[in-house]
Amino acid sequence: MAQSTTRAERRAGDSGATDFKTSMSTRYGLDRAFTVVVTAAALVGIVVLAVLLVDVVRDGSAMLSRNFLTSFPSQIFPENGGVYPALIGSVWLLGLTALISVPLGLGAAIYLEEYAEDTRINRIIEINISNLAGVPSIIYGLLGLGIFVQLLAPVTGGTSVLTGSLTLSLLILPVIIVATREALRAIPASIREGGFALGATRWEVIRSHLLPMALPGALTGIILALSRAIGEAAPLLVVGVALYQTYITRTPFEGYMALPTQIYDWISRPQVIFQESAAAGIVVIMVVLLLANSVAILLRNRFQRRV
Repeated sequence: MAQSTTRAERRAGDSGATDFKTSMSTRYGLDRAFTVVVTAAALVGIVVLAVLLVDVVRDGSAMLSRNFLTSFPSQIFPENGGVYPALIGSVWLLGLTALISVPLGLGAAIYLEEYAEDTRINRIIEINISNLAGVPSIIYGLLGLGIFVQLLAPVTGGTSVLTGSLTLSLLILPVIIVATREALRAIPASIREGGFALGATRWEVIRSHLLPMALPGALTGIILALSRAIGEAAPLLVVGVALYQTYITRTPFEGYMALPTQIYDWISRPQVIFQESAAAGIVVIMVVLLLANSVAILLRNRFQRRV
């Protein structure tokens, strides 16, 4: 009886081993298939992006020159026109937007994650911040038109570069807040507890431990947010960006041009020369974006080495 039981157990064991091997083979097959699918999806995106870049550079290479970067746009002699005032305006927008949105975004994220209590109002605020990250940019343009252009015109200067920067700051603030909060959540609780155990105040723990550790992750969100801001045209058109001006912006309270809206103006014209100018403008804005992102990536890597 015992011998037959042992044989039955062996047969069951052998059957289970066979099933297990078959199961593992199926799992590895599915894993390889999934790897092929995601690799193909990534390659499709990369190939499409490469084709677009090559096409844009090819179309704009005839216009790209030093004169294109230092000249004002011209509708009468478009072959001699350039992006100088739009380039200066975009640099103003990028700098002011970063100065406004980064401190506000970091401060809001620190408060919500480290100071705010778990109340209904705070939960509603958190939900709304997450939802605002998906609101169309034109809505922020309408908000900026009502508040910064009309209501606060004596302070902002109306249709000034400061107004455009404030509007873009509203646009990217939710992204910065969410990214910074996620970076703070990833820090182990033992870091906070260790600081409190040594007698440090909450602010001292945040300043000396949490913020340096969270900055690499927060800078990733800041890079993505500023990349979105510099390419936005819809909210700037709503708040009164100039499509043509005969001067460059020198103060935050003056009118301004921007590369996205200049490209939009050129690409809406049927003449070939304007299409080539638009392609050259796209190349310029990509270079500005890459330079800004490079600075942010260097800062992020520097903080990662310190941590």
